Amino acid sequence: MPERSDRDDAPAGERPDRSASGIRAFDAARAFDDHGSALLGFAVNALRDRPLAEDCVQETFLRAWRSRDRFDHDRASERTWLFAIARNVITDALRARSRLPRIGNDDELEGRSAPVNDPLDRLQIVEGLARLSDPHREVILAVHVQGRTYQELSVATGVPVATWRTRAYHALRSMRRYLEGTEEPDVSTR
Repeated sequence: MPERSDRDDAPAGERPDRSASGIRAFDAARAFDDHGSALLGFAVNALRDRPLAEDCVQETFLRAWRSRDRFDHDRASERTWLFAIARNVITDALRARSRLPRIGNDDELEGRSAPVNDPLDRLQIVEGLARLSDPHREVILAVHVQGRTYQELSVATGVPVATWRTRAYHALRSMRRYLEGTEEPDVSTR
């Protein structure tokens, strides 16, 4: 950063803020003094995380300093320009935070259990399907496993759509009861 002169400590109205060509130059130190606390408040409000907000303000001034040649006082005030940069930095921070896995406290983690796929569940489904009648097993496999529609099944077999729907209803009901352990699948041809 450039060295600060004695005039840098002067009030904003008395500071030399124009270059020799008459175009206002961006002074990062002065801009931080003038707008840093407002930007920090904006970032804390948006992020609800003060350390992250402080990092975002620092990144805002770093990006502003790197692109100081593109700052045009005729297009926007310095404050507006800095808040636009801060908004982009905060958006980047929010996106990065959303990609991270959420870590909870111990109480929260104890209440949750990891989903466990019991290998016996798959075997129980296969056994339940094996106990269904052929037409009922056929509709379950065609519609719910292969993803075919009732209409496609009807065209392929010549059996009406309503019959396939009825078979699917009874087969699923029987499978549900079997998987819950309340009843053996014993669907007869309906």
